[in-house]
Formats: sequence, structure tokens, C-alpha cells
Amino acid sequence: MCLEFRYPLALTLSMVRSALDLFYAAHILFRFRTAFIAPSSRVFGRGELVIQPCQIARRYLGRTFWFDLVTALPLPQFVIWIVIPRLNESPTANRKNILRFSILFQYLPRLFQIFPLSRQIVMETGVMTETAWAGAAYNLILYMLASHVLGALWYLFSVQRQESCWREACLQESPACQTMFFDCKTVSGNRTIWYELSNITSLCTTSSGFYPFGIYGEALDANLMSSSFTQKYFYCFWWGLKNLSCLGQNLSTSLFIGEIAFAIVIGVLGLVLFGLLIGNMQSYLQATMVRLEEWRSKRTDMERWMHHRQIPQPLKQCVRRYHQYKWVATRGVDEEALLRDLPMDIRRDIKRHLCLDLVRRVPLFDEMDERMLEAICERLRPALYTRGTRLVRELDPVDSMLFIIRGYLDSYTTQGGRSGFFNSCRIGAGEFCGEELLTWALDPRPAAALPLSTRTVRAVSEVEGFALVADDLRFVASQFRRLHSAGVRHRFRFYSHQWRTWAACFIQAAWRRHKRRRASTEIRVREGGDVRGAARSLRRSRRHSIDGKAPINKPMEPDFTVEEED
Repeated sequence: MCLEFRYPLALTLSMVRSALDLFYAAHILFRFRTAFIAPSSRVFGRGELVIQPCQIARRYLGRTFWFDLVTALPLPQFVIWIVIPRLNESPTANRKNILRFSILFQYLPRLFQIFPLSRQIVMETGVMTETAWAGAAYNLILYMLASHVLGALWYLFSVQRQESCWREACLQESPACQTMFFDCKTVSGNRTIWYELSNITSLCTTSSGFYPFGIYGEALDANLMSSSFTQKYFYCFWWGLKNLSCLGQNLSTSLFIGEIAFAIVIGVLGLVLFGLLIGNMQSYLQATMVRLEEWRSKRTDMERWMHHRQIPQPLKQCVRRYHQYKWVATRGVDEEALLRDLPMDIRRDIKRHLCLDLVRRVPLFDEMDERMLEAICERLRPALYTRGTRLVRELDPVDSMLFIIRGYLDSYTTQGGRSGFFNSCRIGAGEFCGEELLTWALDPRPAAALPLSTRTVRAVSEVEGFALVADDLRFVASQFRRLHSAGVRHRFRFYSHQWRTWAACFIQAAWRRHKRRRASTEIRVREGGDVRGAARSLRRSRRHSIDGKAPINKPMEPDFTVEEED
């Protein structure tokens, strides 16, 4: 039946509080070195920055210095090690009251200092934290801090209420009861005799009805005062978190004004902090889901539109597959919009980082200099295609070249619908398609109309790459004359699918003509025996084959002699 003040716990408290006080002291030092903009100069543009230490100190001392000083003072340490040892009368009650007052007196300024500092960080940097989850965790920590303080105050008030019950029971007992008996330092024979004859243990319980404990009766029922420090801390923290979350609705108070005021503070503070917590956490967490919600909204609108227009089911599947693949590849981020907001120099460096290695893998460009490759990289645009998508159809205008990062394309041609003719090939990562546009751009005097595609290109898997549109390709070709060199021309012929197809078909046609001529000569020799006539016929067929045309049209090639004559 006594209260004890434990100095080992007081030492631990002093060390922790001293470490926290260093941060507030450092904040004061930083404020003495933080420049400010003179209010009188804001009328004329952006304002003049004041960096003189004396003017900064004068302004800080006239504003919030004293408030910051109160938050940084080590008041609990001063009370524990200076004030309490000098107390002589009623040490137990005075210790609790003084310590409780010092903690509250310093906690409130620190609490009010958190929100202006947070607002100032947001105003200066734009965000409180880099990630949404860190911002949500920050607001949750502030809420838990308030729960910890309320739980600690509830414990101190519970101790005070228990001691008040002891004192009231002491007044109704025999004169042998003295209030100094409730201090554990008091050891005497009179206290031992009093404790053995006293019924104060049965009176100061929540079930006896002798004293109205109100919201502090839970501490007595849980035997919290005689528990270990760890049990006290976590139970009080849970009590504060529970009642702060339910806004104190489960609290049944007595008629004590202080207790009612404490319950009112819990309800109001819980309402404010819970509203701020939910609002801030919702804002932070919604930032991580905003792209997903936009994608879902667009997909819903697309589904409704396709249903309204009665789009066939195969086309619906193609649209859904494209939207799904675009989300997987980009996560809803518009790369072009992000790059447009950056300065030219940074945008060029990012494009170089993303596309330079890809362009170097294209055999057509691997021997070009850095400036030419950077010009090409700067104008590349990201492109996505799903399986089954036709990038271009035969005889349609070609408006871009595509450099493939990943995926495969099928390129085939019927040579304009020629009967019995079909040629196909597979295009993979590091290759390109749309070389007709390169021929058109390299021509010194290109036609106004875009060239027609000689092949149909279809995606056989999900394809990701970069596209170079006609206007950008013409600009690069006009600015860098090395694209017109003979080396680039030969490499273009070697890697172009059009030239490969033409060469293969030309060789096949020549071989077939040779077989036919040889077979015709052998028949004539076998039938007439006229060797000289057969020889003359063979020479005529050779001259005819040389003067004849190839079975397919030769791919177009720019005539650089026009530029050389100029």
C-alpha cells in the first residue's frame, strides 16, 4: 500500500529525453543560420535574400525563438534530479504532480511544433516523403505518438486516483493512519501495525463503491500499478490507441471535473487526429493507385463503347490484350509526356541512355559517329504491339521505321498479289522494318508522297520497340550527309529484307531459265543432231535472258548522282 519512485527508470528517462532534446537544440542553431527573404523586397520581383547573421538572429529572436527554447529545455531532467530531491513534505504527491506538470508543459509545445515543421517541409520541397508508403507511415507514427502520450497520462491519473482513495479511506479510519505511510520510504513499527489492522485494501476497489474511480478503474482491475514496466507501457499504449480510435465513446466518467475534461480532450483529439490520419493516408495511398484507377476507368469506357458499337468478339480480345500489355510495359506512365517537361539537355541524355545501345545493335547504324546516333536516339518514340497486330500492310504507305527491342515480327510479301508468289521471314530483337522509308528519306529529291510498303508485317508475339517517323528520319538524313555514303548503301542492301528477297528471286529465276535453255538444247541435239544450230540457239537464248527483266521488280534505291551534280 505505497508508491515508490524508482531512480533507475528516472535515469533511463533522462537519457532518452536528453537525446531528443539535442534535436530541438540543433533546430534552434539551424534557425540562427537560416537566411530569409526581406518582406520589403518582395514587391520588386522575387525578393532579396538576407544572409547577414545579425539580421537573421534579430528576426528569429523577435519571433519564435522563445517558443523553440521552451521545447528544447530539459525540464523533466531538471525536475527529477534538482527539484524532487529537495522536497520535504508529502514527497509522493508532489513528485507525481510536478513531474506530470513538467511533461505536459513541454509536450504541448513540441506537439504544436510538429505540424508547422511538416507544413514548411511540404512548402519547400513539394512532398513530405519520396514514397507514398513512407508518407502514410509518417502520419501513422504521429497518431501512435498521441496514443502513447494519452496512455501515459491515463496511468499517471490512475496512480493519483488510487492515492486519493487511500487518503480518503485514511481519514475515515483510526488516528493511527498517516498519509506518510503511503510513501514506500517510510518504514516504522506504527506503519506495520496500521497495515495489519487496516481495511483500506478492500475499500479502494472498483467493486466496493467506496470511491468513484471512473475511467481509471480499469487500471485497478488490471492490477497495473504493481506490474512490470514493460507491461505498464504496452497496456497504457493500447489503452490510449483504443480510446483515441473510438473517440472516447466507451469511457464512463465519474463526476470529477478533471476526469470529464480529460475524457473531452480524448474525444476531441481523437476526432481531429483520426480525421487527419484517414485523410492523409488516403491521399498518400491513392497516389500509388491513381494510375491503376485511370487504367481501369479507360478500360471500362472502352468496354462500354465496344458493347454499344457491337464490336465483334475477336476485335474485343485484341483491344483488351493491347491495353493489358501496355499496362504491363508502362504501368500507365506516358513516357513522352514526362520527357516533354524536361529541359532539352536532360531529355537528350535520357534518350541516349535508353536508345543508344539499341540503335548500335542495328547493323545499318553500327558504324556511324556519336552525333549521328544521338540525333537518331533523340527522335525515337516508344511503340508497343500485341500478338496478331498488323504493323503495316502490303501497298500501304509507310510512315515510320521500327527498331525492335523484344518480340518477333513476321514479314511476308506476294509481290503485289502476284499469283504463285510468296516470301516470308522472321524479324527479331535488334532488327528493323520499314526500310522503304529509309530509301525515301535518303533520296536527295524525295517524292512528296510516302513510299508504299512492299511487305506485310505482323506481330507474332508482344513486341516492344522504338519508332522513327518519316519527318524525323528525313531531318536526320538531311542534316548528316554520311547517311548517303556508299558504305551505308551497301550495308543497307545486305540487311534489307527487300533486297534479300529480290536477290533470291533473281537467282532462282536465272537458274530456272538456265535449266530450261539446257533442256531445250539437249532436245534439239537429240532430235536433229544439228550441233551448230543448237549452239546458235543457246547463244540467242543467253542474249535474250541477259536483256530480259527479273521476275520481280528491283527495290528502289536513291540516286545520289543528282546531289553530286549539284
